Amino acid sequence: MTATYKICLLPGDGIGPEIIAEGVKVLDAVGAKFDTAFEYTEALLGGIAIDETGEALPEETLRAANASDAVLLAAVGGPKWDTTDPEKPRPEQGLLGIRKELGLYANLRPVRIFKALADASTLKSEIIDGVDLLIVRELTGGLYFGARERFYDEEGCGVDGAAGQRAYDTLEYREYEIERIVHHAFETARKRRSRVHSIDKANVLETSRLWREVAHRVAAEYPDVEIADMLVDNAAMQLINNPAQFDVVVTENMFGDILSDEASMLTGSLGMLASASLGDGVALYEPSHGSAPDIAGKGIANPLAQILSVEMMLRYSFNMQDAADAVAAAVEAVLDEGWRTGDIAGAETPADKIVGTVAMGDLVVSKL
Repeated sequence: MTATYKICLLPGDGIGPEIIAEGVKVLDAVGAKFDTAFEYTEALLGGIAIDETGEALPEETLRAANASDAVLLAAVGGPKWDTTDPEKPRPEQGLLGIRKELGLYANLRPVRIFKALADASTLKSEIIDGVDLLIVRELTGGLYFGARERFYDEEGCGVDGAAGQRAYDTLEYREYEIERIVHHAFETARKRRSRVHSIDKANVLETSRLWREVAHRVAAEYPDVEIADMLVDNAAMQLINNPAQFDVVVTENMFGDILSDEASMLTGSLGMLASASLGDGVALYEPSHGSAPDIAGKGIANPLAQILSVEMMLRYSFNMQDAADAVAAAVEAVLDEGWRTGDIAGAETPADKIVGTVAMGDLVVSKL
């Protein structure tokens, strides 16, 4: 009997509609190969949602997401909607909002070096050789969701102590929020190389001291998994100095946001990195890169991070391990044959091996 899965598509802004079309193309090929049916519902999120509804996350989008088995997101944002006015909606509010509403507390960002792309990294090949790490980022707590305010103060906040503006953001974590994300990291490490680096700033922040205490309490339940504490500034350095030391990296929301973007450049391009946001219900999958409005509509965007997000969806939401392996193998085979989009092409890449968005999607499908 053919299995059927419902997927909510959120193309978003910029290159989003172009790359999500390639993700759907790959899903359709997977469906044909593995006797599975995928049904799609498209909804608005981000800048396009602001333009059409006045909100970055319309209620209709939330309903569509909750009625699905998984959500596939492309990208949101762009200069058109940039504003410092706290009263105006921003595309990123839609992304943060849907993560919160769906209870997506664990963001997984794998960083793996494709041998065919080793030369695309700005680091020496001996530094990135063997890099295969997973950043597990807490996604619904911390600064991004804490109380915040900007207000005018009559004294002591402007130049030379005059009247001026004040602002604050609150970094807050509850014990259970830390506990569940650390458990997730240790369970994942058991399926990998059984090593967890817990990243904090415990020499300064009280939230990090709580984080470290809880992390060690959880670690005691996993005697087969090694734990190492690392301060976030050191972790930023070590990702460049010796990235192969890392297996699973677990950290809070803002640290994870920054470190995962840094780690992405080990591969040479954000265009290669997928992510999964998991919770207790519907999961969301998206590339780690942004909406790249400067190349939108030109047909040159790299769809591979979107396609690898499909791979993660097959693996984590649908338990289709063979299909996920097939997608990963197809991407690797295309790269091994020398095919490149512009962002991952090197000086030695022949011009006839540089392809656009649609052609790259077609190549992956042909390997499937």
